[in-house]
Formats: sequence, C-alpha cells, structure tokens
Amino acid sequence: MKKTAKRKNYKEEYVRINGIEQYILHGEEKNDLPVLLFLHGGPGSAQSPLAYLLEETWGKIFSVVHWDQRGAGKTLTRNPDNYPTIDSMLDDLYQVIQYLKKYYNQEKIILLGHSWGSVLGTTFIRKYPDDIAYYIGVGQVISMRENEQVGYEKLRELAAKAQDKSTLKKLERIGQYPGEKLAMDPIFMKKCSKIRKLQGKYNLALKINLSFFIMILRSPIARFSDLKSYKHAFKANKNILENFLGGFDLNQEAANYKIPVYFIQGGTHGLHLRFFLN
Repeated sequence: MKKTAKRKNYKEEYVRINGIEQYILHGEEKNDLPVLLFLHGGPGSAQSPLAYLLEETWGKIFSVVHWDQRGAGKTLTRNPDNYPTIDSMLDDLYQVIQYLKKYYNQEKIILLGHSWGSVLGTTFIRKYPDDIAYYIGVGQVISMRENEQVGYEKLRELAAKAQDKSTLKKLERIGQYPGEKLAMDPIFMKKCSKIRKLQGKYNLALKINLSFFIMILRSPIARFSDLKSYKHAFKANKNILENFLGGFDLNQEAANYKIPVYFIQGGTHGLHLRFFLN
C-alpha cells in the first residue's frame, strides 16, 4: 500500500520496499532532468528534513530524491523494531532504484552517497552497476580506521598549535584512539562522540547544536518524531556498525568500476575531484 502527500514543491510517500513501508521524498519533478537518489549518512542520519536547503540549487540540475533508509528517519518511525543489516540495506536500495526507474520512466538512476551513504553506494555499484548512470561519492569513506586516525591526529595538531591545554588533557583521558582494529561497539562510540565534540571546536566535524535542530524544524516536512529517530539511530543500526562498517576499506579493492565514478572531497585549497572509469 502506498500513501502520498504533497507540501509545496515536494511529494512525500511511503512505498512498500522489501517487506516494510519506507519513506521517499521527491523534489520538484521536472521531466527533462536526470534523476538523482541521495544516500544519506549515519547510518541512521536521515537528511530528508534538510532537503529544502539543497533544492534551490540541486533542483536546477536533477530531479532529486531522498530516501530514509531502514533504521533512519521516517522509515524508522514507521518501523521502530525493524533494523537493517548490510544485506537488507543493499536489497532495499535495489528495490528503491527499481521503483524510481519505473516512477520516472528512466533506464538508469544517478546515485550520490554522502559519508555512510558513500559506503553503501560504492558497495552497491559493484553488485548492481547496470542500474546506475554514474556514482558520486561526497565525503567518500575509504577506510573507517584511517579516517578516524587522520581526524584524531589533525585535532591533536591544531590543539597543540593553539596551546589548548584543556583539549589536550581531554584527549589524554580518552586514551588510544581509534585502536589497532576498529570495533564500532558502545565503548568505541562513546570515545568517538567525545572526539567529535572536540573536533567541532576546530571545524573538523559537524557541530550538532541548536541551530542544526532549528534547520530541521524549519523544514516543510519536519516532525518532532524526526528528532527522536536520530536519538535511536545507534541502536537501530548496531548490526551494520559492529559487523560491517568498522572493517570497511576501499584500499583493499581494485579501483576499477563498470560505470563512471566521481569522488568529491573538500580540502584546504578548494574542492578535490577524483574520477575513475574502467
């Protein structure tokens, strides 16, 4: 059963995907534009409430679709006890893409993955390349352990340069980070949360503060239940965090793909773009 609603230039709907009703948000539909599916980060951090911030620019180039993944956002609210594994997530994504191909009468869909979404995206395109026109990785995850190591060392460097004794003492109390092997269990996640707060001080991580929640609540599709879903994200995605994400490492795979792949990374001297095409 599919339920739809419209607000302003958006269309919201719940579509039965892989056995449960999952939330899909369509931006302003324009028949002459290619369709881009945005894979949000986390896992568990649905970005659909912030879609309105992107529509003015992205909507001129693509028909943008946001999907609240299993274990995230409005899909989690609708299915509070149905948690994802990497296999169920890949199956979900496959079915979402088949639905969008039919909905928009498109042979292929553009896939954009951000953060965790880039892990899901690069895993997916190796398995199902024929459904994707091209893939864009934003904040592309290469190695989870290396990512944490680099971020930690940069934080320590900036704190030392600023003679920030308070931050340096807090890093000492946290102890070894991230460790020889990344296990994304509750002990690690507690350390990670502390590191993220300290990184936010030096603009190395997103600051989750009042302004962030205000941006969400200003969204034309926002509900207070969306905020609750962020709170439950770790529990809902525990299987993926502990059994898949910690060991993810693109360095172990060949950099050859059957479709065009773009990696877009922010840098101190502007935007860096890497392109791979087999």
